[in-house]
Amino acid sequence: MRLHAQAIPPNRPPLCAAAQIGVRTSVSRYRPPSRPGSRYITPAGHARLQEELNQLWRVERPQVTAAVSAAAAQGDRSENAEYTYGKRRLREIDSRVRHLRKRLDGMVVVSQPPSDASRVYFGAWVTLEREDGAEVRYRIVGPDEFDMAESYISMDAPLARALLGKPLDGEIAVNIAGKESRYVITAIDYEG
Repeated sequence: MRLHAQAIPPNRPPLCAAAQIGVRTSVSRYRPPSRPGSRYITPAGHARLQEELNQLWRVERPQVTAAVSAAAAQGDRSENAEYTYGKRRLREIDSRVRHLRKRLDGMVVVSQPPSDASRVYFGAWVTLEREDGAEVRYRIVGPDEFDMAESYISMDAPLARALLGKPLDGEIAVNIAGKESRYVITAIDYEG
């Protein structure tokens, strides 16, 4: 935050604690845009997003549009809850449709395993051994599909970023929430 030293006129109340000592602050609402997620996706993830887009655009939106039209025909729209909620649902559907179209437009569908299957790349099933000897298994997927299954992790997640490019029997250390965890890669599989 930048502080700009300016004299405060005596007839104006102070704006904040910094202003009480004679300094005006200039605070901006600007936030840098967040980094978009990776553009890779598995064929199953792409099919799921395409199916959701079709469901919203071809099934739900026409139904909600018909309901809003029927509610609008009833007259006074200011006290018509069906009309108000229908319009809100239309905005939600349109927002999600725009998001899905934008995401699907630049997606790269990765359907073939990499040429070097002994290293961890996108789409790999990775079995890891934790420090306590317990084994966990994850699949590295795109950021739009990690919610498809509990064992899926986004390639943008810290653990996946640490795994990408590592060989079988490779060791990794991941710092999550201030705690370092160590893993050994015990298996890499691209077939699932």
